[in-house]
Amino acid sequence: MARFNRKGVTQIHFLPTIASTALLPTSAEITAGTNYTGQISGIDGWSLENQPIETPDMASTFVSKIGGDDSAADSSLTFYEDSTLDDIETDLAKGTSGFIVIFSKGSAPSTKGMDVFPVTVVSNSKAYTTDNEPARITVQFTITQRPAFNQTVPSS
Repeated sequence: MARFNRKGVTQIHFLPTIASTALLPTSAEITAGTNYTGQISGIDGWSLENQPIETPDMASTFVSKIGGDDSAADSSLTFYEDSTLDDIETDLAKGTSGFIVIFSKGSAPSTKGMDVFPVTVVSNSKAYTTDNEPARITVQFTITQRPAFNQTVPSS
């Protein structure tokens, strides 16, 4: 098993469009997106959660469970704020829809581990503080349909 550190390997892009209903972007769609990897200071969510259903019966005092509905975790990205540009504020404004693509093992063609999340931005908020730390913006997303996990990065 070859272990690795996500920092320096994993990439996070925002793609405005993906034509495939299977959520498999083309290399042209990836190129047309924005690579935000170097601007991100924090990540939260980006997973599916299940709500198991209890299935008790009279034959046992043990309450078994079966899988229930899936839902997406509350998901956000925290960015460093730029002192001159407002790309995060405008490109990821509230109401913007698109796709967050996480290349967990890098974005080289034929690499496995590409996760695609259809999203809408629901909040874009600056963090104000008097602490000795960089200025940040947190963008909160809703995941609008079932994501596609562990896809292969397309070839050019």
